[in-house]
Amino acid sequence: MTAATSPGPRAGRSRRPSTATESLLAVALGLEACLVFFVTLTVYGLRVLEPVTTFVGGGVLLIALIVATRLVRYRWGVMIGWALQVILIATGFLVPLMFVIGAGFAGIWIFCFLKGRQLDRAKAQFIAQHTQPGAS
Repeated sequence: MTAATSPGPRAGRSRRPSTATESLLAVALGLEACLVFFVTLTVYGLRVLEPVTTFVGGGVLLIALIVATRLVRYRWGVMIGWALQVILIATGFLVPLMFVIGAGFAGIWIFCFLKGRQLDRAKAQFIAQHTQPGAS
């Protein structure tokens, strides 16, 4: 068998489709990870902290955001996302403009959370209406 025709390691397992909420929250966290990369460089350039502290702290926050993009499928993962919003806003103590930027990204997170739940409810309602016996 060639690589193109051989079954993958997950052959036979169906994958659970992600919800709109999961997708939107993952996008928001991914954007925040990009932001943290540039904020880390800014903190280093402004010499707000020692270089090691800057890059270790920025790296830990960056990795936490990336990992959280995979965890938003769980309720506790969404709670981690909320905590990361607070941490992102708290970076304003290092670079004051981050209070505004962090609040803006927290606003994006809140919008994604609310809109995702609204879309998931609408999808569930649509499926319920169109899968009932006798429905045309």
